[in-house]
Amino acid sequence: MPLRSHPEAETPADLSARFTAVRHRTEQLCAPLAPEDTVVQSMPQASPTKWHLAHTTWFFERFVLERGGTGGGPEHPHWHFLFNSYYQSAGPMHARDARGLITRPTLAEVLDYRRRIDAAVHERLQRGLDGELTAVLVLGLNHEQQHQELMLTDIKHLFACNPLQPAYVAAAAPRPGRARALGFLPGQTGVVSTGFSGTGFAYDNERPRHDELLHPHAIAARPVSNAEYTEFIRDGGYRTPLLWMAEGWATLEREGWSRPLYWAQDLTHAFTLSGPRPLDPHAPVCHVSFFEADAFARWAGARLPLEAEWETLAATLDPAQGHFADAGLFEPRAAAEDTAEQLPSQLFGDVWEWTASPYVGYPGFKPLAGALGEYNGKFMCGQWVLRGGSCATPRGHVRASYRNFFYPGDRWQFSGIRLARDLP
Repeated sequence: MPLRSHPEAETPADLSARFTAVRHRTEQLCAPLAPEDTVVQSMPQASPTKWHLAHTTWFFERFVLERGGTGGGPEHPHWHFLFNSYYQSAGPMHARDARGLITRPTLAEVLDYRRRIDAAVHERLQRGLDGELTAVLVLGLNHEQQHQELMLTDIKHLFACNPLQPAYVAAAAPRPGRARALGFLPGQTGVVSTGFSGTGFAYDNERPRHDELLHPHAIAARPVSNAEYTEFIRDGGYRTPLLWMAEGWATLEREGWSRPLYWAQDLTHAFTLSGPRPLDPHAPVCHVSFFEADAFARWAGARLPLEAEWETLAATLDPAQGHFADAGLFEPRAAAEDTAEQLPSQLFGDVWEWTASPYVGYPGFKPLAGALGEYNGKFMCGQWVLRGGSCATPRGHVRASYRNFFYPGDRWQFSGIRLARDLP
C-alpha cells in the first residue's frame, strides 16, 4: 500500500508549523525531569525518556531526510543501531530490554541531535516535499505524538518504582464530579461500515473501510468507575478463577495481582503523575489489563464491546471534546454531570477502553510499502484493541476509527473498561 498525501497538510508553512509544535511539545513534557530521570528503564515494556527523544528524531532522519535525498549522510551512523525500534528492514537495533543501559550519548547530546535534525527538516520543507514525502512527515508527527503518550506512561511507571514516589508535575486535583448511573445505550444493529473514511491522516490499520454485521446489543453510557471496581475486588474478584480466562488467572497468580496497577493495598489511594492521591470513586478505573477488564465484565453480568460496536457508537461524536493530556492533569476524571442521558460519556479521552476484539487486519488490509509497513501490520498477533484515547493522549490525535493495541497482560497504559451486553 503506497503512502498517500494529505491535502490539508501539504502547505510547507503549515507543515513547518505543525512539525515545530509537535517537536516542541515533546521537549515540554521533559521539562519537569532531571537528566537522571531520562536514562532509567523501569521494565522491558517501557523505554527511557532519552531513548524516546532520540528515537523520534531518528525516525525523521531515517524516513524523511534519507528518503528525501538530503545530502551529508546520517548525523551519527552508530546511533541508527541504538535508536531503531523494530524496523528490521531498516537495519539492526539495540535490544529493547537494554535501552536503560545507553548512558551515552548523553541527554545533552540527544537534545543537540534533535536540534540539528529539526533544522535539516525545516530546510527540506523550504525546498518542498512531494506527496509521498509529505505523507511520511505527517506519519512521523503522529508517531511522535504516540511517543509523547508513552513517555508519560513510562515516566509514571518509573516514578512508581521509586520508594520516594516523586511527583512528575504538581497539577491540581481533577475537578470533582459524580458518575452518572451505569445505564446502557442501545447500539446500532445490522450491517454497518467501519474503518477510516474521508480526508486527513489515518494509520494503515484503520483501513480499508468495510462492512460489519452487528447483532442487537447495548453499550454502557460511561466507563466503569473506581467505586464499582472496588466492589468487584471486595467481592472476591481476584480470588474467583471462574471469572478469569486461563491465561489471565495464570498471570494473576504469577504476578500477584490483587488490584489495579498503582492502587494502594487499602484501595483508597493510588500513585499518579502528581504523586500519591486519594482515589476518586467517581472517576474511571484505569491501569487494568484486558484480563482484568474481561473478568470484571463477567462479574457484572456483561461483556466488553466489540470494536465495531464501539466505533459505530463513537462515530457521531467530536473526539476533541474529551479529556486529554493538554489539560495537564494526567489523570482520568469523573464525567460532567450535565451529560445528556441519550449520549455516552467519555468515549474519547480519560482512559483507553479495552474491546473484545483481537488486533487483526481488516478485510483487504495492506500494510504500507517498504520499512514503514512494519509500523502496524506485523504486530497483528496476540494483542487486543483499545479505543478512544486517554488523559495522556494529545488532543486531536485520535478519532473514532483509531485502533490502539496492547498485549492482554499490559497494565501500565491508562486503560479502562466500558461494558456491553447482548440484547434479545
